[in-house]
Amino acid sequence: MALRWYSVVVETTQPRHLADWWARALDWETVYEADDEVVIVPRWARELSEQLPFHRVPPGLVFVLVEHEKTTKNRLHLDLAPHTSDDRDAEIARLESLGATRVDVGQSRDVSWTVLADPEGNEFCVLSSREF
Repeated sequence: MALRWYSVVVETTQPRHLADWWARALDWETVYEADDEVVIVPRWARELSEQLPFHRVPPGLVFVLVEHEKTTKNRLHLDLAPHTSDDRDAEIARLESLGATRVDVGQSRDVSWTVLADPEGNEFCVLSSREF
């Protein structure tokens, strides 16, 4: 039996709002939307799902409604990598223009990533460029 990493679930008090923010941040698209759940996937994933085996289709992000606000640091976060090192600062600026904020989670000053938070305070990192 094979399992496929299907999605990452993000709890939120505003599923549509946060899913829309992440869709703009990642240039993904919404594939399912209800009052209590919104799913986004890479734009190219829909094509792949018709051409590739189930286990080769990339995971999506699912935003589900909860009643409580986020209160502590994430124990799991996303790492995002730009295509080139020249893109890194531009991507950080673009994410900040969408509403991301810089966050200090105790990282040292001389690291190769920047910690940001989405509009609901969920931390994620923008890394240096990566080949893979």
